[in-house]
Amino acid sequence: MKTESQTLQNCDQLLEEIADYTVNAKISSEEAIETARYVLMDTLGCGILALKYPECAKHLGPIAPGTVVPNGTRVPGTQFELDPVHGAFNIGCMIRWLDYNDTWLAAEWGHPSDNLGAILACADYVSRQLLAAGKEPLTINDVLTAIVKAHEIQGVLALDNSLNRNGLDHVLFVKVASTAVACSLLGGTKQDVINAVSQAWVDNSSLRTYRHAPNTGSRKSWAAGDATSRGVRLAMMTLKGEMGYKTALSAPMWGFQDVLFGGKELTLARPLDSYVIENVLFKISYPAEFHAQTAAEAAIRLHPEVKDRLDDIGQIVITTHESAIRIIDKTGELHNPADRDHCLQYITAIGLIYGDITADHYEDETAQNPEIDRLREKMTTVENKQYSVDYLDPEKRSIANAVQVFYKDGTHSEKIAVEYPIGHRRRRNEGIPLLKDKFINNLKTRFPAGQAERINALLNDPHRLSGAPVPDFMELFVI
Repeated sequence: MKTESQTLQNCDQLLEEIADYTVNAKISSEEAIETARYVLMDTLGCGILALKYPECAKHLGPIAPGTVVPNGTRVPGTQFELDPVHGAFNIGCMIRWLDYNDTWLAAEWGHPSDNLGAILACADYVSRQLLAAGKEPLTINDVLTAIVKAHEIQGVLALDNSLNRNGLDHVLFVKVASTAVACSLLGGTKQDVINAVSQAWVDNSSLRTYRHAPNTGSRKSWAAGDATSRGVRLAMMTLKGEMGYKTALSAPMWGFQDVLFGGKELTLARPLDSYVIENVLFKISYPAEFHAQTAAEAAIRLHPEVKDRLDDIGQIVITTHESAIRIIDKTGELHNPADRDHCLQYITAIGLIYGDITADHYEDETAQNPEIDRLREKMTTVENKQYSVDYLDPEKRSIANAVQVFYKDGTHSEKIAVEYPIGHRRRRNEGIPLLKDKFINNLKTRFPAGQAERINALLNDPHRLSGAPVPDFMELFVI
């Protein structure tokens, strides 16, 4: 057994691997960079759409009203110029608000594009500082590379390490990934990244309290913004010379693993490269918790048959996988939009009744429709063990659901089963044109037509986008 002094001499291997990858890895996969462009496009679009909603907009802007930071971070779709820490919060809050950005499902869940808050905030800030000093700014190629790396760090951590089973929220992995890429974008060395990331682990994670009944609430819509901004803060502190903690994970009794992970070792299930972004799940059609995406698709396919027979329905059976049952299988009263978009039964009912699902369907006006709760009361959820196995299979990573409606007269609908949602890698060719449509439609909710078209044209021109200076890119999004 190592003595305490021997343990302190060695850095945790996980910290070393994350830092080496962040600072030194070259991304050679063309698919990864191409997908990162779609991530940038889709994620910004989700944030722009969220600006329509006052409950999101109230969180945006400086902490102290009227504060402007010269050469600071611009917040897309606004006129705010903020310090990079709060700029990251603003961008991260917008991105996550509608539960519409990309998703990663494994032992832990999460939304790797949440890290774009830190990436854009740091890239814009440091580039404007460089320009002020007469130096070359970062380009969008640097942003795309950072997107790939943040996705990989968060997603590979999620493969085998379940925070939720320990009551902890997945945004800890956002904090870790954001800290690493922020530190690198701001000019940090490998040792700087080790120090900064160790601070992120010592910070710990928020509880999942706000994601589950009876406390489901709107914090789940800004928690990732909080995490990504904290990553920027820790990176900036580190670059001022703040020390790190070599065994933040493994220190007996006091390290993360002993205190919060039941003594289990945190591991990386595979070498860090570009696996996660190549397999990431896009939420293209429906702003709903991802475990319900295929149930939404199945319900919408049943809509033409059932829309005029809602009173004839006796039972609705949703066949699903274990994670969906554990997270979003809800009965009883739903208290707010955050509660509703994390309810498998509510989402399925909306699809059956309306034949579509939009963010507005979670608002109070729609939720007052008594047909929704009447259908929810008729729903039964059943686990299909094979669905649960395939969910975790690295070669499949399906998110399967099936919906079948049984009528009071003894007849029933077809059982509509959907294994892979429209945003899955296996449906990329089908999904990307819809993702592009989603992006331009989201832009048009905020920007004049000409400005929206200029943004859209740049994002759809890979060569021109890659070389675009970050400040010029961010300027396009100033309203």
